[in-house]
Amino acid sequence: MIRQETAADHRDVREVHTRAFDDGEHVPGLVEALRVAEAASAPLSFVATVDDRVVGHVLLSAARLDAPRRIVDVLTLSPLGVLPEFQRRGIGTRLVAHALAAADSRGVPLVFLEGSPHYYGTRGFERADAVGFRSPSLRIPEPAFQVARLSAHEPWMTGTFVYSEVFWAFDCVGLRDPELP
Repeated sequence: MIRQETAADHRDVREVHTRAFDDGEHVPGLVEALRVAEAASAPLSFVATVDDRVVGHVLLSAARLDAPRRIVDVLTLSPLGVLPEFQRRGIGTRLVAHALAAADSRGVPLVFLEGSPHYYGTRGFERADAVGFRSPSLRIPEPAFQVARLSAHEPWMTGTFVYSEVFWAFDCVGLRDPELP
């Protein structure tokens, strides 16, 4: 089951990201900071549960697109985590689909992320630089910079993607391996 995250889920979400990313406090700290950061819109945060146990989490947070006509409020999908023993069961796929549907229903035109094009390319994302978007960092391999264009997207909405300050403060921009699988 996928549902909106509640405050009671925070400890379980921390465990999901600690175990899924195996990088100590980096990703769990990012999630906590994004929850409370001042932004144009509140984050959208969803958990996947199996038998009432939180086994996965996805977060969409406010970002901007520096487009020729004006700044456009968009979202970034990061992080997406599933407990290792529940991976490869479609839970991440369902979390991504739920997150994109929620963003689309709120009139968000674009969702950006950094990640494997093999994974996200079959889940509604495409290579962003190939469709008119500029990466916010030289440290992001071009194939990893991806976008989902939702129903509110208009052709003039191109330009440079800008992460929120939290991603920069936590050095969570451009951390992808240039040798993508």
